[in-house]
Amino acid sequence: MELDSIESVPSSDLTDEDEIHHHHLQFPSAPKAPSNNNNNININNSNSVSSAIQSISVHELLECPVCTNSMYPPIHQCHNGHTLCSTCKTRVHNRCPTCRQELGDIRCLALEKVAESLELPCKYMSLGCPEIFPYYSKLKHEALCNFRPYNCPYAGSECAIVGDIPFLVAHLRDDHKVDMHSGCTFNHRYVKSNPREVENATWMLTVFHCFGQYFCLHFEAFQLGMAPVYMAFLRFMGDETEARNYSYSLEVGGNGRKLIWEGTPRSVRDSHRKVRDSHDGLIIQRNMALFFSGGDRKELKLRVTGRIWKEQQNPEGGACIPNLCS
Repeated sequence: MELDSIESVPSSDLTDEDEIHHHHLQFPSAPKAPSNNNNNININNSNSVSSAIQSISVHELLECPVCTNSMYPPIHQCHNGHTLCSTCKTRVHNRCPTCRQELGDIRCLALEKVAESLELPCKYMSLGCPEIFPYYSKLKHEALCNFRPYNCPYAGSECAIVGDIPFLVAHLRDDHKVDMHSGCTFNHRYVKSNPREVENATWMLTVFHCFGQYFCLHFEAFQLGMAPVYMAFLRFMGDETEARNYSYSLEVGGNGRKLIWEGTPRSVRDSHRKVRDSHDGLIIQRNMALFFSGGDRKELKLRVTGRIWKEQQNPEGGACIPNLCS
């Protein structure tokens, strides 16, 4: 459930009357085009392997014709030499998807040996990764490659879009219609009538641009054990190593009381649910949030302020000193 009332108030011009209303849009990703590749390799003799390598690129040779993923041992084949990966062998009920013959338990040892001798570039080479790996190490690297695409950080729905940071910023702005702000300080008011009827909800994401980087501010309601709570937290649009260069604070209060949170933004490599479930942010119990809202406590009007700063290394003492955004 997404709640669509957020107010973003500039620090120099605070008002309680203006509210910005957002409406959720979900854009499904385009389906992946099927591969037209069929791997036909007969290993009855070594000449057939050599001939196949000459006529088909090695990459195509190691591509499973069913799932189109790269094949890793055990690589299976039928009596006619058609290959497929071990995962798809179960999916096709032990029948060759090319000739419909029974697969049995024949291993394509020649193709496995060919794979052992290969060194291939990372599949994210086009995104900037310069690394080359032995075939069997390549998959492990790609799972953690710093150049791999990021998942869309939008939290209002499950969005399957992936891409680099500039692409995702444009996607969030144009497709999800999120609020985009420049500057390292913020002042938001989250509004919801009848908040006691809401157990799980997500407010519209807000994106901030400062220090040449992008940050996502999340706010949502959920159950923490038996207690209904609200939580605000910040995620950095980049890798975890870069995220550690920044810090942020969040403050909420009212009626002469306030709560303050300071921490390091989490990378968008961690899903918003993973961050939420680790409780790494400002958590406010609902009764306290309604107390801060004032009035008869029947409507949530929670003002959250905050700032982002960059930690700089002191060249003399080695300590970090904050670099505040003007």
